[in-house]
Amino acid sequence: MIDLEALEAEAKRRLDPAFFDYVAGGSEAESTLEDNESAWNRFVLRPHVLRDVTQVRTATTLLGNEVGSPIAVAPMAMLHQAWEKGGVATAEGAALADSLFVMGLFGAGSASEVASASGASVRWLQLYMLKDRARSVAAAQRLLAEGYSALVLTVDVARQGNRLRDRRNDWTFRDERRDDAGDPNEIFDQAFSFDDLAHLCSEIEAPIVVKGVLRGDDAQQCVAAGARAIVVSNHGGRQLDGCVASADALEEVVSAVGDRAEVYVDGGVRSGTHVLKALALGARAVFVGRPVMWGLSVQGAGGVHAVLETLRSELERNMALCGVTRVDEIQRDLVSRRSD
Repeated sequence: MIDLEALEAEAKRRLDPAFFDYVAGGSEAESTLEDNESAWNRFVLRPHVLRDVTQVRTATTLLGNEVGSPIAVAPMAMLHQAWEKGGVATAEGAALADSLFVMGLFGAGSASEVASASGASVRWLQLYMLKDRARSVAAAQRLLAEGYSALVLTVDVARQGNRLRDRRNDWTFRDERRDDAGDPNEIFDQAFSFDDLAHLCSEIEAPIVVKGVLRGDDAQQCVAAGARAIVVSNHGGRQLDGCVASADALEEVVSAVGDRAEVYVDGGVRSGTHVLKALALGARAVFVGRPVMWGLSVQGAGGVHAVLETLRSELERNMALCGVTRVDEIQRDLVSRRSD
């Protein structure tokens, strides 16, 4: 068990200040960044008692893939800035925790290394649709064939968020080892639509997960286009400041999708209690980003494992305290919204 606040402080001490701000910061006033975490506290648990909780299991399945817990590693850019061969180290840490790891598409070389890395973990591949769609799809198909079992399409970057910390630090998305880095406003496809999503779903054999959805009607259209899962996400508060917190958007999306697709959530998840609340609100899994990056920067694969195991252990304990022994026993009536 580790203290995530202390871990972040240690990561801040070790990392280049501009890179730390790139990871830790949000857009504009960072109100959504802050609200993502506090939003989980707008819900309170309503535990059962007098249940046999001798054995509690956190294992579940995500699109049919068996994992040890519903806590997954969110896709993140520039892992190599935190640790040498950061993608491989993160994948190895996730494997130690028996957790899902989503690898960012930027840097196909790194994604190929991760695909062949040791450790038997479930690995999905993130995709940003570039203006050169054919290149994006070709890279995705090649990497899926190397061992990734699903494609996570991030759709909330029609324009780059106004990240003031990065502007103050004169930070730009850069990676001297890769030729596909640059200004997102120049390289990302700003015209990608639901019709294009449907075409992509027909073109890619692997399941497609759409990440960056905050509305029920959008989620319904994604599923109608062929998406197998939705990630309720505001990009960690890094895109549109002042938008709804992920925790507050989750239930609407779950209700809209029903049993036609799986729903996941990210944003501000910092404890096993947050995970438990997310599951009670209908998420099948949560994705965790920044804490994993801090663990990676301090201790490599071991740090990633420690973060994921801490959250899993907290979830297991709190499930027992709520009288549930399996994640599929976690129901909506386990939480309520605060009245104050």
